[in-house]
Amino acid sequence: MRRCALIFLLSLAASPAFCAPPRPFLGEPANPGRIAAWDIVPDRNGAGLPPGRGSVREGIAIFNARCAMCHGRDGAGKPADRLTGGVGSLGTQHPLRTVASYWPYATSLFGYIRAAMPINQPRSLSANDAYALCAYILSVDGIVPKDAVLDAKTLAAVRMPNRNGFRSVWPRTR
Repeated sequence: MRRCALIFLLSLAASPAFCAPPRPFLGEPANPGRIAAWDIVPDRNGAGLPPGRGSVREGIAIFNARCAMCHGRDGAGKPADRLTGGVGSLGTQHPLRTVASYWPYATSLFGYIRAAMPINQPRSLSANDAYALCAYILSVDGIVPKDAVLDAKTLAAVRMPNRNGFRSVWPRTR
């Protein structure tokens, strides 16, 4: 009986199904439509920004309703990161890294808001909401005027204070 069991087990071990390495179950392949739905972060030059627009006034209302609970009044921080202030502080003993002082492109702000905020409901804000929030946050530090209305064209044209504060780490070609 033992001999039969051993022969049976050895025949199983020699079968192609048993010898093949296990295939990891990673879900279904992503189709182009599914990828496009998640590809919502624009390039620094504005390529990929969706249609829409938002004003500082609209942004204040959205910020107070959806953002201030984490980022504080006027984006001053607590409990989450501070968003405003700190312009010109990066070269000091106490640098303050905020959207206004650190981020080189306004389009990065739009992409981050649209993809990851609010933290408890990421991707729940419309393009109009994201434009309005960008307008408000950038207006607090005077990067855009208090009556600004941003859209794909005007947001991409915003010059951030730290626009030239980064250097490439990639090897240069000759």
